[in-house]
Amino acid sequence: MRSYLEFEKPVADLEGRAHELRSMAQQDKNVDLSQEIERLEAKARDTLADLYSKLTPWHKTQVARHPDRPHFKDYLSAFITEFTPLAGDRYFAEDYAVIAGLGRFDGESVAVIGQEKGSDTESRLKHNFGMARPEGYRKAVRIMELADRFSIPLITLVDTAGAYPGVGAEERGQAEAIARSTEMSLRIGVPMISVIIGEGGSGGAIAIATANRVNMLEHAIYSVISPEAGASILWRDATRAQDVATAMKITAQDLKELGVIDEIIAEPVGGAHRGREEVMEATASIIRSDLKELSGLSPEELRTQRRNKFLAIGRTIS
Repeated sequence: MRSYLEFEKPVADLEGRAHELRSMAQQDKNVDLSQEIERLEAKARDTLADLYSKLTPWHKTQVARHPDRPHFKDYLSAFITEFTPLAGDRYFAEDYAVIAGLGRFDGESVAVIGQEKGSDTESRLKHNFGMARPEGYRKAVRIMELADRFSIPLITLVDTAGAYPGVGAEERGQAEAIARSTEMSLRIGVPMISVIIGEGGSGGAIAIATANRVNMLEHAIYSVISPEAGASILWRDATRAQDVATAMKITAQDLKELGVIDEIIAEPVGGAHRGREEVMEATASIIRSDLKELSGLSPEELRTQRRNKFLAIGRTIS
């Protein structure tokens, strides 16, 4: 069964009625309900299109967190072949929130790093809902160093509410691990391309998204703090998350205008989960285009471009 968000209730009602009629028609072959089913499905499509044409930042936050939304492993299967995962940080342990390794994109060698949230209760617990501990970021640094050493382009797919804030993670140097990962992103001399596929939360996201090209899916979000946490800090009231989501400019459209991201990857009406193949193809296409554009740059040019890109964020001209 398809999952619906709260604001999608009108669509859920229409599609539910169409499903009921379809079941009735299958049980009684003498009843022709095809016209009514088509009418309901057409109305559901129009209603969905209308809702998604005027999404608020809070609605986009909900879409970015949709339980059926494609996750890192889906993209990995779609356009990375011969993927070989590399585990552990060589210091403490393996972190399952971050998946990293080597594979091929269009037949060419690439390094890949991504955050996996999981798709059911068991996998979500295993991957800690995509919230990495220090080991995850130190593993990311390992892969970045390998990519740099062997001159292999790096692709990162970001989907995390943020780095894990547990006591153990803090004791093992969470902030330092994030800083080291961000530093290594700036240091490597190979093309680095990042795509925000769902949530891009705080330092947990920027640690693997300090790239030459940063792209976002149309209904993804990218922010310094979650709307709920921001509301709790500012007003001690998490229910004002909608206000914070609007004020922080966390949508792809706002961030493109501000120069924080480079390109927006279109999603099907209703979100990425309603057209997985379409989204995978669009994501692969923009990665392909970015790799082609960056392939002619020298290591020093790549470093300079990357650093200048991030230094320019927030700069105003008087």
